[in-house]
Order: sequence, then C-alpha cells, then structure tokens
Amino acid sequence: MDWQGQKITEQLMQIVLMVFAMGAFLTGYIMGSFQLMMLIYAGGVVLTTLITIPNWPFFNRHSLKWLDPSEIQKHPKPVAGFISKKKLPKK
Repeated sequence: MDWQGQKITEQLMQIVLMVFAMGAFLTGYIMGSFQLMMLIYAGGVVLTTLITIPNWPFFNRHSLKWLDPSEIQKHPKPVAGFISKKKLPKK
C-alpha cells in the first residue's frame, strides 16, 4: 500500500464508521433498542475492516520508485559528527 492508499484508507475508514455510527444511533433511538444499535454498529466495524485491511489494488495506484542499490553506493550517507570547514560569522 502506498502513501496515497494509506490516506484513502484512513478517510474511507472514518467515513464508513461515522455513517454506521449515526445510522446505528438513529435506528436504536427510534426502535428503542440498544442491542439493535450495537449490532448495526458492529456490522459497520466488520464491513470497514473488510474494506480497509486487505491490500486492494486501488490502494496501490501511486507506487513508489525505490532507489537502485547501485545508486546507494554512488551517494553514501553523510557521516555523523562531520564539522563543516565554513566559518560561522562572529557576533
């Protein structure tokens, strides 16, 4: 899953859970049943899990291009603690 896919997944999860929470609350309030409210919300959680947890192909539309291992050798990591030879301006 790429970065854009993670963003879409997060937004989708929030939207689906909010819709089911509001629908469950209204249904439970109108019907006067706490059990029905919890069952509807639990169904929403299960549906959200089935939608967002698997790595569906539409979550991989913007794949990342990884650096080739040969390029890593051409550009080594900077050494920690390296002091620049530039002089700092005096105050």
